[in-house]
Amino acid sequence: MRILLTNDDGVMAKGIQVLAKKLQKNHEVIIVAPDMERSAQSHSITLFKPLVVKKVKLEGITGKVYSVAGTPADCVRAGMEALAKEPIDLVCSGINIGLNSGMDILYSGTVSAAIEASIYNVPSIALSAEYVDEQVNFNIAAKHGVEIVEKVIPEIMGTNIVLNINVPYREHEVEGIKICKVGDAIYDYYLVGENGDGERYIQTNGRRKIEFTKDTDRYFLRKGYVTVTPLHYDLTNFETLEKVRHWIEK
Repeated sequence: MRILLTNDDGVMAKGIQVLAKKLQKNHEVIIVAPDMERSAQSHSITLFKPLVVKKVKLEGITGKVYSVAGTPADCVRAGMEALAKEPIDLVCSGINIGLNSGMDILYSGTVSAAIEASIYNVPSIALSAEYVDEQVNFNIAAKHGVEIVEKVIPEIMGTNIVLNINVPYREHEVEGIKICKVGDAIYDYYLVGENGDGERYIQTNGRRKIEFTKDTDRYFLRKGYVTVTPLHYDLTNFETLEKVRHWIEK
């Protein structure tokens, strides 16, 4: 199988290299990743300047590697349309440093790269590992991410399914795997200060402390489970579609 591998931590990040080495044992891997960290870029793309693409050599990586001066979504587009010589079967985004659970998926470049693949009707995986006390266990994340990939390959080939996978930090092993829905994550902002010119400085204060909703990704991650959540990019609110039609077309 031909896999396009990308991330939002940059082409030199350890996570993408660990995942590439694991995947290349059984698959053909091409890496197309940002030239620098592009975290929290969400689904932005570059419109008004060309993307600079460079070949990169990474120790232990057998497939072709490219850096792109752009966003994670740019990397998927560049890989699919210009750099891959043959059609891509699967896109894998990660391994991200830090979880992409709850509503963090709205801001995540890692997840948005996976969703970009679905626009091309190619199945994709977003893989993220928990960051605890400045540590990430990429090996555990890669192990479970690749295991899940191998299990779902027969079912997702030829679809545009996106699977968001999060792996909790563990030194040795996790509690298991849970298929679940997206949980909560709300960010608070606070005023840092202002200067004499009337400018104010506002900064995020991190996630608001809330109780995790039961049976969601953040709930199960706290309990030590790998979580898998299927995502899709259709933002239509079908529950109110006919109601709004009635308001306007009556």
